[in-house]
Amino acid sequence: MARSGYFHGDLRRALLDAGLDAARAGGPEAVSLRELARTVGVAPSAVYRHFASHEQLIGAIARRSLAMVADAMEDELARVPAGDATAWADGAIAAVGLGYVRFAWREPGLFRLAFRAHGDLEAAHDEAARGASGRTPYEQLERAFDALEAVGELPREQRPGAEALAWSAVHGFATLTVEGPLRSLDERTREALSWRIVEMVRLGLSATAPEPGAA
Repeated sequence: MARSGYFHGDLRRALLDAGLDAARAGGPEAVSLRELARTVGVAPSAVYRHFASHEQLIGAIARRSLAMVADAMEDELARVPAGDATAWADGAIAAVGLGYVRFAWREPGLFRLAFRAHGDLEAAHDEAARGASGRTPYEQLERAFDALEAVGELPREQRPGAEALAWSAVHGFATLTVEGPLRSLDERTREALSWRIVEMVRLGLSATAPEPGAA
């Protein structure tokens, strides 16, 4: 039975909410423009007044999902004790990584959707992908590396590209545990490996890299 989600005339929001519900249950493949129209109780043609295409609708839902990823990272950051700047920087690196992978485990459908329409690095600063803290997931990562550099644990020459390297490692692990061969890991092993991944990232990026071409 169709349900109306837009009693107050905000059809765009109702469609996005219904899209999040669909993606949460079945991932990107479950987001159908026609089915969302049925869910909120309007004709499919009404959807096109707000979204010119299915791809545009997916992109909007993906950015909402990214904002939720950012909030999950912020929740982990809030647990890092304040006071000592070096300890906070070390804790922040772990927190953003753990927040990211734990969101993937908790919301695999939304995680799979979140980066489906994330076209390029410019989208990493998209206003619609910002959580309650005002930061996107990528900006949460930038904040943590800024702190690590400020306390001298990340050499200045190692700073360029640090976000991309860390993101690649953590995202790869999250993806493998959500829809890859590591999805069979039990919860305890998965959690232990997630800690090792974020520590590997911190230690690896803090080390002095060899010059390109050096033996």
